[in-house]
This record gives sequence, structure tokens and C-alpha cells, in this order.
Amino acid sequence: MKIAVTRLAGKEESDASRCARFGHTCYSVHPLRSTIRQDQISAFVDAVDRGEFDCLFFTSALPAKLVAPHLNRFPRVIAIGPGTAQELERFEIECETLPSFYSRDFVPYLGDWIRGRHIGIPRADVPNPKLLDAIAAAGGYAHEFRCYELTPTGIPLDLGETDAVLFTSAMSFKKAVWTSRTDLIVMAIGEVTAAAMQGAGSPPMVVGDGSLEGTLAALNRFLDEQGR
Repeated sequence: MKIAVTRLAGKEESDASRCARFGHTCYSVHPLRSTIRQDQISAFVDAVDRGEFDCLFFTSALPAKLVAPHLNRFPRVIAIGPGTAQELERFEIECETLPSFYSRDFVPYLGDWIRGRHIGIPRADVPNPKLLDAIAAAGGYAHEFRCYELTPTGIPLDLGETDAVLFTSAMSFKKAVWTSRTDLIVMAIGEVTAAAMQGAGSPPMVVGDGSLEGTLAALNRFLDEQGR
């Protein structure tokens, strides 16, 4: 199948080869664009250099790509997913990889260790109050640095010749300009994105585990069930 994948420009580097492993082709569509906030990146790096954090939490690959080249030292580092970990490891930053693709599992992963610890979080300018509340409830201290802003492109998604569209975040769905079709397979990368789609009256036919590979595996199961 030919799949349109919502991505920020430049974040689609390995999508084609990963889709090919599951027997599909893909291309990127861009409902959002990023604006880098260099002052926030510098402030975060300076705080890390001063030893202000006991742990760094990278919630996606883009902040890892933006920050990693500038880190001179680092404490304990946690990454969501192997793609984020790979960005950090490119710059010889040792990290642990969260065993799921959801930030809600960060606090349970750290357990009692988090009590009294300061957590540095470089991220997009998109609120995640549940993560901050969970860290505080566990006795930790969250320090967010909003290193880039996401804004809608306003460009309609090019879905004319595609068989399926994959929304890779709740925001990419909410801000997308697109037109559904009866023959279009609509997919969510994970349950958070799926919930946003469901709430807007566009329930996905396929829901992944938060990763591209997990979504492609779910798509293949869906196609088998449909006899396609």
C-alpha cells in the first residue's frame, strides 16, 4: 500500500526503508512546521553543564537532534523509542530507552529513584500537564525547556493517490487540512492520537503502539482480516 505519513520536514529520514520491510511504500505530508528556539536550547544546555539536573528526558527525536550536538556532559538520560535513542547515541550520549512510546510511563519506569530528583525535559511548545503532574506527585521536579514551536502549515495534505494516511501525533491530526475518502485507510500511531481522532468524529481504522513499526504491523493484521 502507499501510505502518507504526517511528519515535520526532515524527520522522515528512515520512513521509506521501515515501510518497505512491511511491504509498503510511503511519503511524507506536512500539517505542521517547526520553529527552532535557539535561546531555549542554549538555556537548557547551560543548565545541564551547571549540573542542575539528575536526569534528562527526551520525548521525541527532534529535541534530541537539536540538543545532543551541544551537550558537553550529561547525567542519567532517558529516551522514548529507539529513534530518539539513536539520535543521542550518534553523539556518544549513553541513554536508557523507555520500554514504551508513551511519556506516561516515564515516572513508573524510574520508580522511587525520582523522589527529590530534578528532571530536564527539552521538548516542543506543546503542553503535557499529565507528565508534569506525575513527576510532581512522585516527588520529583520537572524543568521544561520548549525548544521549538509547532505551527500549522495550512497546506492541504496530498492524499489524492494514497491508500492510507498515518497521523503520527494528536496535534498533527488536529491541525491537518485534509479530506477523507471512503476508500482511504485512516491510521493513528498510538492510542493518544487515536483518542483525539475519535473525539473529533474520525475514528481510526488502525491503531499502532506508538511506533511506526507497530502501526505497520497493525495495518498488516487489519489487511489480513479484511482479506486484502
